[in-house]
Amino acid sequence: MKGIDFQLDESGVYLNLLIQPSEVDAKVDAKALISEFENSQFANLYLSDENVINAVELLVKARKENSEHVIKEVVAEKKDAVVRFRVEDNDMVAFISISSAYGGHSPSPKELMNLATEKGVTRGISKKILKKVAISAKKSQPGTIVDDLFAKGLPVKNGKDSKLKPLVPNALERILRPQSSSSTRVDMRNLGDVICVKANTEVLRREPPTKGRSGFTVKGDVIAPKPGSWIKFRPGDGIKSSDKDENLYLAAITGMPKFQNEKMWVDDTFICKGVNVGTGNIKYDGAVLVNGDVTEKMEITASGDVTINGFVESATIKAGGDIIITEGAMGKVNEHSTEFSTKLTAEGSIHVQHGQGLNIQCNGNVTIGRQLAYSKIVCGGGVTVGPVDKPNGNLFACDIQCKASITAGTLGAVSGSHLNIDFSQGFNNLLERRDTVEELLQQLRNNNSRHKDKFELIRSKKIHPELKRKLAEAEEMFKSESQLLAWLEEKAVKLKLAKETYQQEIKLIANKRLYAGVVVKLNNRTWRAEREYAKAKIHYEGHQWNYEPLI
Repeated sequence: MKGIDFQLDESGVYLNLLIQPSEVDAKVDAKALISEFENSQFANLYLSDENVINAVELLVKARKENSEHVIKEVVAEKKDAVVRFRVEDNDMVAFISISSAYGGHSPSPKELMNLATEKGVTRGISKKILKKVAISAKKSQPGTIVDDLFAKGLPVKNGKDSKLKPLVPNALERILRPQSSSSTRVDMRNLGDVICVKANTEVLRREPPTKGRSGFTVKGDVIAPKPGSWIKFRPGDGIKSSDKDENLYLAAITGMPKFQNEKMWVDDTFICKGVNVGTGNIKYDGAVLVNGDVTEKMEITASGDVTINGFVESATIKAGGDIIITEGAMGKVNEHSTEFSTKLTAEGSIHVQHGQGLNIQCNGNVTIGRQLAYSKIVCGGGVTVGPVDKPNGNLFACDIQCKASITAGTLGAVSGSHLNIDFSQGFNNLLERRDTVEELLQQLRNNNSRHKDKFELIRSKKIHPELKRKLAEAEEMFKSESQLLAWLEEKAVKLKLAKETYQQEIKLIANKRLYAGVVVKLNNRTWRAEREYAKAKIHYEGHQWNYEPLI
């Protein structure tokens, strides 16, 4: 624009706007001057709008007075990049923020490192991120904010408490162990020697607590770990501590070892070659090992595990632990599938090599070696048919109520026989517990809020000395109420998470084929297989059952 020019001063920092009033032949306002500036070689400098407006006012005044003196006004300047640091999360992370330069100096990665050190950030710095930030700030438009996390502290790793390490497996674990190699194969002819231990056998070791690992903040402060503690362990029945090592435990008797819920014991074991009319029914306070068959109408009741190295036919078995049947079990079923001649009931889990016509009830998982048909299952865990590492067995013509996934090679049969699976009970139990906690929580919230207001009112008034003791007692009760409220709040969160986890974990997996006639249910949400599918997974998501092919 004629009569208007921009020049840097001698320092090279400030930009002067020069206006020759007599040469300006066009209308000049702030907008026109700013446009002229943005089209000049100095567009990357920091412009002062206020000074531009001031220059326009001077030009208007000069025209009125017919002045030919050159108007000179500083309207822009070079500004270096502005670097800021902020440390958050208890000094565990540090962020860098750069406001890019207006024609001034943009810091190098090395300069950023030095600035960070000056601000006290000395550890956990990523040079790669500092380099990226420096390049980005240099290439960005003036005034652009470039922000990134460039340093992380190392979280402290507290020590772990002492833990119990069983030196012998549970009978069920030993039976279910993969049988692919000769070294892991169970010799059923010597099953008693495999799953039982002799007196003075080492069965458990209490491993010492760990010290943990130190951490550090981005400012270089060392965070000392909290060492683990020795957890008290009281040996169960049939267990004694070693005279040579207080953390080593031995079997006090010959029997069947069991490790469950951080407890270890050895059950006195009753061993026989079969259960029939000749031996009579068995009722034993301990574990039972049968090296033979259990014949029709016989009963076995034990407080521990029941292991049958043979076949079971139309018998009743009750165990306070697990039930293991290494060969198979068979029973008769009435026309409406309501009465079964073979009943297996366990507080733990149940394993059967293959079965038909069984009524299975347990609190744990159900594992079937090869095939299960025409049976009823009610369990607190899941159902696996086939080797546990790769289930490939067959499951059909059964009614199942369980609380975890069902995995098999084939679900259903070519004939279209029914396979009904219901996950509702476990889900409804969680909902009932959640509703109970929510009801208590709401009531306690209201009470706690009301009590809090009362205490604030009381504290605002002058209290008679004789009432101070009673007030202290009331405040202690209020403190206990608040602690209970916090505990219930935490419990409500856990139950909500448990509900979500339950929905994620319930599923059907068919590693070979899924046939028509398979029905899966969660309350009023039902999925029915109307045709035959190849490898498939049926899972619950988005309040409905979904089919997903397995590749």
